[in-house]
Amino acid sequence: MDSAYNQIVSLIWNIADDVLRDVFLRGQYRDVILPMVVLRRIDALLEPTKEAVEAKIKEIESDGFDVEDEDITDVTGLNYYNRSKWTLARLKSQAPDDENILYDNFVEYLNGFSENVKDVLQNFDYYNKAKKLADNKRLLSIIERITDPHINLTDRPANDPDGLPLPPISNHEMGTLFEELLRRFNEENNEEAGEHFTPRDVIQLLCRMVFKPLEGNLPKILTIHDEAAGSGGMLTISREYLMDMGVNDRAIQVSGTEINPETYAICKSDLIIKNMRADGMKKGNTITEDLFAGQHFGFFITNPPYGKSWKEDKKRIYHEKQLIDRRYELRLTNFEGEEEIVDVTPRTSDGQMLFMLEELDKMNPVEMQPQGSRSASVHNGSSLFTGDAGSGESNTRRYLIENDLVDCIVQLPNNVFYNTGITTYVWLLTNKKAPERRGRVQLIDASQAFDKLRKNLGARNCTIEAYYDTITDIYMRGEEREADSKTPISSRMFDGDDFRYYSVTVERPLRLRSQFSQLKIDSMLYDSSAEELSRRIYDMFGAQVFDGISSEDMKDLKEQLTDEDIKVTDKKLATLTSSDKWNERKAMVDMAEKIMHKVGTDVWMNYNEFINHVGAAAKEIDKKVKATTVNAIARAMSETCEEADPVVKKIHKRGSKDVERLMFTYGVAEDALADYGLYLDAKGNYVEYESDSDLRDSEKICVKEDIYDYFQREVRPYVADAWINIPATKIGCEISFNKYFYKPQPLRSLAENEADIRALDAASQGFIKSLFGEE
Repeated sequence: MDSAYNQIVSLIWNIADDVLRDVFLRGQYRDVILPMVVLRRIDALLEPTKEAVEAKIKEIESDGFDVEDEDITDVTGLNYYNRSKWTLARLKSQAPDDENILYDNFVEYLNGFSENVKDVLQNFDYYNKAKKLADNKRLLSIIERITDPHINLTDRPANDPDGLPLPPISNHEMGTLFEELLRRFNEENNEEAGEHFTPRDVIQLLCRMVFKPLEGNLPKILTIHDEAAGSGGMLTISREYLMDMGVNDRAIQVSGTEINPETYAICKSDLIIKNMRADGMKKGNTITEDLFAGQHFGFFITNPPYGKSWKEDKKRIYHEKQLIDRRYELRLTNFEGEEEIVDVTPRTSDGQMLFMLEELDKMNPVEMQPQGSRSASVHNGSSLFTGDAGSGESNTRRYLIENDLVDCIVQLPNNVFYNTGITTYVWLLTNKKAPERRGRVQLIDASQAFDKLRKNLGARNCTIEAYYDTITDIYMRGEEREADSKTPISSRMFDGDDFRYYSVTVERPLRLRSQFSQLKIDSMLYDSSAEELSRRIYDMFGAQVFDGISSEDMKDLKEQLTDEDIKVTDKKLATLTSSDKWNERKAMVDMAEKIMHKVGTDVWMNYNEFINHVGAAAKEIDKKVKATTVNAIARAMSETCEEADPVVKKIHKRGSKDVERLMFTYGVAEDALADYGLYLDAKGNYVEYESDSDLRDSEKICVKEDIYDYFQREVRPYVADAWINIPATKIGCEISFNKYFYKPQPLRSLAENEADIRALDAASQGFIKSLFGEE
């Protein structure tokens, strides 16, 4: 931006401090000044045709017809208009002393605009802002300042009051000026900048990676979409980049969604003042509203919000726990080879991958765009590795990898964004890879490819401007390289299966030592899920718990828990104080005492024999005793013990469905069944043991490796009684940059450490030397 534009930006910038101070908060200046800049630009472009428009309206109305939008835009030659009698110049020249009257005239002026401009003003809430200006006697001031003859926002040459020339401003130049003002305002409010404003150098990288590989082979019509549009920088810079490549601007169609009204208004303003079609912009919530249902786009460039909760949004895409938004379902094949439709929504604490799913839903199929759809989006590390196998995040990654949609992922430097210093990554997706890249994924570590800024801009302290062409070239060549002093960028190519893994559950048998004791029986009286609090309630109320605690006592109990900062939900407290529950447990305690008198207090190292004796004794006492009661008593009298026999869960006959499932569904050889939890006994049956959840382990095994071979090598030598719970196996997917690029620095030797210590000692008069026993 040259000095003439810098001067205009400074003059407009000063309006905020001069006119808005003490009327609006500093953080609100942007939403007052930017709409005024838009109004002045539109007003200036409409001025030459104002009289012709008025004449056209008078002519049509005198003939008894309604004036249509096309009637006026045919005269203006623009995609907007104003049919009121006012211009900013007329409002200023005819301004009354009473600013309330000026406000009424100003509102008439605003209402005269076409719907696309009024949409912007309404989302800026500009009618209320204008009223506030009028109430504080500042409305005329801001109109006077924005129409200052030293500020030329027209597309025609002009002269200032001193006769000095003021250059015209084209739509492109006006957009640049608008973005410069936006950048300054966003830097004033760094927290908001991170949400709505992506640095230009990052967008330039995204544009290059999306469009440059298709240079010379771009589709005739380019549809660019941003489902988290913010202030529109992704869209407008993409358009600029394509025009620099020689693409006619009429071949570029942009669209997107933004949830924040003011930011949506800024985005639409930017498009309007560049004379771009803004009807592709929609205000709404991408997560809950499929605003572009049935539409597809060729290109996506976006920076969705990350680390942002979508808990409230979830209520709108589910009905009674059933997902009703098909965008968030994917077709995947499970470990058994069965295809199923899977809900892939991520955890509610972070909704960024929902935006990636929206991209997948809206990608142009190759039949519609032979070059393939391409997408570049910025995410934090969560999208790479958060979520275990079977989770929404992992299943989304699985789908992307298994369908060969991930072309490249680039790690950016920390602190390249305005309000966060966390590590971020560019995901480049496409549904048509170059033949040599099919089945392959390129990872580029550009975390050290930056230059420091002279002045920090919020958290942003570096720029990648000097490196985005290099990163793009490394991507396009599919180059594998190590970072060096000249080019601090590493790159590696991987097979998609390098990121997919089997999550295999390894079980060990439950071994229980059993013995009746009065102490264990007494403990059965309390709720095992909150034993300490249950004991406390019994100590407070005694036998009253069996008859029911009064409402007054309940109130006292809640107050005590609140005073001691003990958090418990009303539902849980109701369960803990339920007289029915207390009486159930009391009956179990009575039964356990009677059984103990019959069975005795001997130690049992075989739980199956123990529970058989307990069951027989219980039947003698009460023939109607429930099996659940017997099991609960037996388990309460038992504890894990390594020396005890494994607990038998079930005996399977040869040819049973469980045995055949292992052999025929999972391909387990008969002589390997013991490694999968079925142990052949002397009678030729298979014994299945109860598993000990405390000893349960999970192994991540790359899908390139055989699960059984891995188990024999990495598990069996160390745990003799372990087995593979193969039906519980899930397929997961994660991508770890640290795993592939991190190089640990070797530790210093003891000799080097000692040398440094002695050097310090020499400077400290030998005190440390004396500790070594040396004089």
